[in-house]
Amino acid sequence: MRIVSLIASATEIVCSLGLGEQLVGRSHECDFPEWVKRLPACTEPKFDIHGSSGEIDRRVKETVRDSLSVYRVFTDVLQQLQPDLIVTQSHCEVCAVSERDVQAALGDWTGPRPAIVSLQPNCLADVWAGICHVAEAAGVWERGPALVDSLQKRMQAISARANHWGRKPTVACLEWIDPLMAAGNWTPELVEMAGGVNLFGKAGAHSPWMTWEDLLRQDPDVIVVMPCGFDIARTRQEMPVLANREDWRLLKAVRNGRVFVADGNAFFNRPGPRLVESLEMLAEAVVPGAFSFGHSGMVAY
Repeated sequence: MRIVSLIASATEIVCSLGLGEQLVGRSHECDFPEWVKRLPACTEPKFDIHGSSGEIDRRVKETVRDSLSVYRVFTDVLQQLQPDLIVTQSHCEVCAVSERDVQAALGDWTGPRPAIVSLQPNCLADVWAGICHVAEAAGVWERGPALVDSLQKRMQAISARANHWGRKPTVACLEWIDPLMAAGNWTPELVEMAGGVNLFGKAGAHSPWMTWEDLLRQDPDVIVVMPCGFDIARTRQEMPVLANREDWRLLKAVRNGRVFVADGNAFFNRPGPRLVESLEMLAEAVVPGAFSFGHSGMVAY
């Protein structure tokens, strides 16, 4: 089977299912495992992805206003690759190439049309269902439940320890900096599993916008900054937007040194197998001293 994955999390799912050798194409964002970068990219964004979070937000909104899609799918590349299966998503048309983008690209397709699996990971249960869906579509249905079971057992072991450690700190997870956005979808579940009390965003619901006043009023014990699409280095560059505010140092998390910068691009905002590592990072931050996984995907700010 020839598989094209047009979303980074799906690429990781395909590889974790032991189907990496069947991958023939990827999205411009697929970068893990490292070797997938050698595959031809089948997509690109229609806006400049460089600049501050505020600039990117404006460009995305302008692109959405002027176009039905934020991303471009290379129909000619897909045609050359002749995939049997294309994995995409219908969760967020801003975050990644969507099913609608793929259907439009296949409008004048010649030859046998590829099957399409469209993932919709609104919560952890959806992530697990998506893994099983990809396995079934690829003809290895038994591998899906086995992978899900192994991931869930790792998470359950962490949650059992984290939630019996003591007082549960309040946690604010920020998915965008300018303007402020809280993390929703699966992240509130991860916070609860990590032994924290999630303050913003609801499990299973899209990430909501929030205000600086909201953050001040809730005054969380722990703040984790995990912008969608940003790694740690890029997030650090953007942190002065928050840290230069006069009332930044009034926040409890800041005073107590419990502000963390996370690699949102590789971990927290990528609903695939590495959500387990994301939980491990959260547990280290939320319950100091209880865990030591040694990850470099989150650092104290």
